[in-house]
Amino acid sequence: MTRHVALFAYPDCQLLDVSGPWQVFASANELSPKPLYQLTLVADAAGPVTTNGGLAVHATHTFHQLHQLQPLDTLLVAGGSGVMQQRNSVAVKKVLCEVAPNVRRLGSICSGAFLLAAAGLLDGCRVTTHWRHAQQLAEEYPALSVEPEALYVESNSRYTSAGVTAGIDLALSLVEADHGAELAGRVARELVVFLQRPGGQSQFSEVLRSQQEAGPLRRLLDQLHADPSVDHGLESMAELMAVSPRHLTRLFRRHLNTTPGAYLTQLRLEQARLALLSERESLSLERLAQRWRLGGAEQLRRQFQRHYGVSPSVYRQRFASSYAASSQESVLCL
Repeated sequence: MTRHVALFAYPDCQLLDVSGPWQVFASANELSPKPLYQLTLVADAAGPVTTNGGLAVHATHTFHQLHQLQPLDTLLVAGGSGVMQQRNSVAVKKVLCEVAPNVRRLGSICSGAFLLAAAGLLDGCRVTTHWRHAQQLAEEYPALSVEPEALYVESNSRYTSAGVTAGIDLALSLVEADHGAELAGRVARELVVFLQRPGGQSQFSEVLRSQQEAGPLRRLLDQLHADPSVDHGLESMAELMAVSPRHLTRLFRRHLNTTPGAYLTQLRLEQARLALLSERESLSLERLAQRWRLGGAEQLRRQFQRHYGVSPSVYRQRFASSYAASSQESVLCL
């Protein structure tokens, strides 16, 4: 059975919110003996739609024609700066509400959740969106339960995803639900991405987090990232910054909303996580904990479960093969 998937774009939507999920479904078609998905791009008007990056995509149907696309299996709404104008469109919300009961899966990418929320289609649901907009979504739509740390959420047959690339994660999960992990894994390898990222993790890694504005901490953070295994203590970190330990702690709270010790622990956990995924690494948890100064095996296990939502052994079983295949694909591409 071919499933009909429609994506709703509009002026100033996020390009990757459209192209990312689209390519996941298109790649599933390419890797299968027969087409599994019929893809349709809808917009305010048929024709070119200029995204917020300036590149245009071509819509073949208007949102008014969504009624004609029935039966429609999946409808996804892109995010982007233009969504704030779309959520004020009475016509768009009316059509979405009319077609929603007949769509098996209705969802959004990134800030597209604002449009579905404005139409009342997410009331009573657990949802997520781009981390930058999560608080605004929660404040403006109190009938929603916003989960700002999630990559994607399914609730009451509504599907929402975090920022930008998380739309790829969501689309992969839909392919897996439709056709199994084997095909979804092949699509992930083709696109050189993880089949799944660990549930419950933050939407951005500690490396990316440090690349945000960190004020006077920048020089210290560069050294911590260069080698987290060094025996950094609060006193030595403060000495590197030529400040008192108390003042260093205040700086971390002000700029990163954490403590120096907690930040360093998260960096070390990230290194342990990558080691678990590498086929070249076969170290025991005890050895990993020693290498990255994370205490013993049990302490590493507890911290890993708390931070990533799964145990180290389950994480390795679930993600190692996808990581190894993706890494090999990356080498071949180079």
